[in-house]
Amino acid sequence: MRALFSILIFTFFLGNVNGQGSQFPSQVWHKGQIVAENGQVHQGLVKYDLENNVVQFQDVGIKTFGASNVRQFEIFDEVYGGIRTFYTLPYSTTGDYETPMFFEILTEGNEIVLLCREQIVIDNRGMGMGAMGMNPLWGPPMGGGAYKLAFNYYFIKDGRLQRYSLKKRELLDILGDRSDEIQLFMRKNRLSHDKRGDLLRITAYYNQIK
Repeated sequence: MRALFSILIFTFFLGNVNGQGSQFPSQVWHKGQIVAENGQVHQGLVKYDLENNVVQFQDVGIKTFGASNVRQFEIFDEVYGGIRTFYTLPYSTTGDYETPMFFEILTEGNEIVLLCREQIVIDNRGMGMGAMGMNPLWGPPMGGGAYKLAFNYYFIKDGRLQRYSLKKRELLDILGDRSDEIQLFMRKNRLSHDKRGDLLRITAYYNQIK
């Protein structure tokens, strides 16, 4: 019965993905809520734009909020079937000046947090099966062939937000006090340092053994 339910859910989501055509998650409205900086909660339809760090709320009309005016927002992604949560955090892309930006929380614990920011990019190589061509919940590449979703990953550790460049040596440095155990865990479970689902498992394991 459980297996049948899983198959039905998968079929439903697959049909939704096909129905969306070339639309990406940031291009459609989702049921969700926005928590403003003053604590006010707006519930309704939500649409986000990470490139410009704005989120829109649709009720009677449409209201637009910049990241500096939002604590967090969450959406129920009907295409991929899950609640996705975004927080506003200060981050410097160049130099020392930090600006408020939206980050999606992938997994969090007492020791380390894994976050990401998605973007739509042109795929000059065609739609491959690499990690950068995956959808937010590990589905197949999407976007029609000319475009795909790409992800930048970040860690919060010891109160510091840092970008992860998808290099194995860097990952082991970040998880340095447990690097031997992490390498063993990765080998045993055949996990990669640059795949979204694997990074989730590695981060969760690190928090567990800490």
